[in-house]
Amino acid sequence: MEQFLDRFNSDFEAIDGELGRSVESHPSLVREIASYALLGPGKRLRPLLFLLSSRLCGLDDRGIYRFSTVFELLHVASLLHDDVLDHAELRRKKPSVPQVWGNPAAVLGGDYLFSVATIIAAEIKNLEVIRLLSENMKEMVKGQLMELAHTHDWGITKKNYLEIITAKTASLMSSACAVGALMAGCGKSDVDRLGQFGLNLGIAFQLKDDVLDYTASEQEFGKPVGKDLREGKITLPLIYLISEKTGTEATDLQNFFRDRQPDDEDYLRLIALVREKGIIERIQREAEKYVDKAAGFLDVFPEGRSKQDLIGMGRYVVTRNH
Repeated sequence: MEQFLDRFNSDFEAIDGELGRSVESHPSLVREIASYALLGPGKRLRPLLFLLSSRLCGLDDRGIYRFSTVFELLHVASLLHDDVLDHAELRRKKPSVPQVWGNPAAVLGGDYLFSVATIIAAEIKNLEVIRLLSENMKEMVKGQLMELAHTHDWGITKKNYLEIITAKTASLMSSACAVGALMAGCGKSDVDRLGQFGLNLGIAFQLKDDVLDYTASEQEFGKPVGKDLREGKITLPLIYLISEKTGTEATDLQNFFRDRQPDDEDYLRLIALVREKGIIERIQREAEKYVDKAAGFLDVFPEGRSKQDLIGMGRYVVTRNH
């Protein structure tokens, strides 16, 4: 499945071309920051989900490439803000924008990309599309605020965690699929089905991402392994580990990481503990169940390449190693 995305290389080239055009006429510093963040490494999964959903519903013309950039612009804008909040040093296998230009430039760069996305979306002159995207942006910010509120919160529940990743990550994938159907002229039921497909795929994607934070190498993942843990983000692997500890053991573990300045060896030992407990395999199975659930929402659509590609996206999401 690592070669799965290769079949879409012509689509990625068209998306990248449109992304480049979306920022080429802007002032030099804006263009420099936007190009650095947008172009180069990146999977372009969200624009691709929009393209495949549009094609599944019968819309396939060159114009959809320009609109597909909305979902990458929104995604990258949120990453710029994330990197400021998280003090991230790396993003997509290179120094983050805050590391290169500083936090103020990263915040303003993210705001700028949000604005560019809104302008492109408005070209469609479809109020329902604008409503869906506006709702999505609200959900993404809500998810970020919820995550911020639970930073270093060792008492976070699985329910809290799922609420965060649904809003912060899965909502954008859901919007990409739903808007693809909407622009193709699908009825509400099909728009909703594709939205649910994207939502469940997005949850599976984040579950896998959080597993990779404990298992992948930095070279594969494009950011330091254990990054979320070091930033105080208590994700599902650690939630499960804590739940398996007795009250005293859990408290001692929490106090150790709260009250001390843990070093690399401390984090590596905690990561190893998660790996030894079968937690990674448990979450992998959960991610696969979300992918199966996502695929079920496609049952009503006719067979064809676009449907198979969407199903293939699910398999790719849960088998990738970066």
